[in-house]
Amino acid sequence: MSRVSTYGNYQSALMNLMAAQQRNSEAQNTVSTKKNATDLHGFGRDAATVNALRTSQNRITAYQEVSKTVADRLEAQDLAMGRLNEAATNSRLAIANAIASGRTEGLMAELEVQFQIAQNALNTKHQGQYLFSGGVTDKPPVATGNLDDLHAAGTTADAFENGYMRQSSRVDENVVMDTSFLADTLGEEMFAVFKDLKALDAATPLTGALDGATTTALTDLMNRFSTAATNVVNEQAKNGTYQQRVEKLIEDHQVRADSVEIMLGEKTDADMFKAVSELELSQISLQASAQVINQLRQVSLLDYLR
Repeated sequence: MSRVSTYGNYQSALMNLMAAQQRNSEAQNTVSTKKNATDLHGFGRDAATVNALRTSQNRITAYQEVSKTVADRLEAQDLAMGRLNEAATNSRLAIANAIASGRTEGLMAELEVQFQIAQNALNTKHQGQYLFSGGVTDKPPVATGNLDDLHAAGTTADAFENGYMRQSSRVDENVVMDTSFLADTLGEEMFAVFKDLKALDAATPLTGALDGATTTALTDLMNRFSTAATNVVNEQAKNGTYQQRVEKLIEDHQVRADSVEIMLGEKTDADMFKAVSELELSQISLQASAQVINQLRQVSLLDYLR
């Protein structure tokens, strides 16, 4: 006659039920997360590889974010330089039109407008900081408000209050780019022309018909505006070179990020067909264990004594 132990049967059935619950919980986690494990310990021998891949992934993501920030800044600089170039070009055109017509009515008003455009371009902000401030973030790099203020300044350089620290950014493991420009570098030549123009107007007001001396002086200023515009374009081209390089780096970062993502997925991604099958089996095992516990509750020693 076989020995019957209610406590032993319950203990064995309870252990099976707990094991089934554990397997079911693990299977559910695998299906819901689509990962083989939720921590490094769960990856066993592959833990070191997974950790190294995740570190590389985080580093690449950081470089991507920096590169995109630099790209946005370069785009803002390109737009600001474009406006600065337009101010110089339009100033040249305004003088050319005055010389062609032989009269200067409205010339100084137009040049005042172009000066304001140039000033605003050099005081452009990006993400709350002045683009061309050279690290001096608490005040605009161009403090001169109008042509009268520029004329009153001791020298053209006095119109600028930017610092001289050029911003650099690490956009890759071994690539640090200096992508900033300074307001005085971009605008001092143009502002010198505006200053001399205002001095000419102060000495001989530019109103009415032009005489020979004034025409000669305006022609010289017109040519200087042309030179200033060309120099701004050269700086803008340099900015464009930076843009192309950063865009290439962003593409390279994305390729590397995709490659690491694939390698990491091979180590961490679960086989969903297998995971779903294991979940179904664990649920069957859990139900079976629960049924055994229920049956043991109905077993009586009297059944064996009859």
